[in-house]
Amino acid sequence: MADTALLIIDLQPALLTGAHDLDACLSRVADLADRARAAGVPVVYLRQRLGAPADVHPAVAPRPGDVVLDKDSADGFLGSGLGEVLAEMGVRRLAVTGYATEYCVDSTSRSALSHGYDLVLVADGHSTPDRPDGVVPTAAQIIDHHNTTFGVIQYAGRSIAVTPAAEVGFG
Repeated sequence: MADTALLIIDLQPALLTGAHDLDACLSRVADLADRARAAGVPVVYLRQRLGAPADVHPAVAPRPGDVVLDKDSADGFLGSGLGEVLAEMGVRRLAVTGYATEYCVDSTSRSALSHGYDLVLVADGHSTPDRPDGVVPTAAQIIDHHNTTFGVIQYAGRSIAVTPAAEVGFG
């Protein structure tokens, strides 16, 4: 059993309109998922229910053996069965990617820490859009803020890292 899982949050076309640096982000997450699978690391998808569950973006679509869970809230642990699935797999560390940085990625990352998991926030593996009314902060500033915040916060008994996708290891 792997002690790490890759978590891919809400990378669904219906949600991604205007997402910052989307193509590059999707490419990095797809590569990360391929590397995780090759290392025998579970790949777990969280999908936001949009009336009915919506498909994951084809660039990062689940493959046979991946786990796909549906959720109704920003916190991926709330009502999705995520905690039970991770416990059954023996996972203790999550590498987190997805959309939207300041909502579901942030909420699920903080919840993971509260649920006893070590955390790797994939620095260039999460995105959010600029606000349509031009209000700051911009998407790039939101992403940078979250990477900086998770890079300096401490959580008793937890390991927290903010790591570019190319440097995330599954060994």
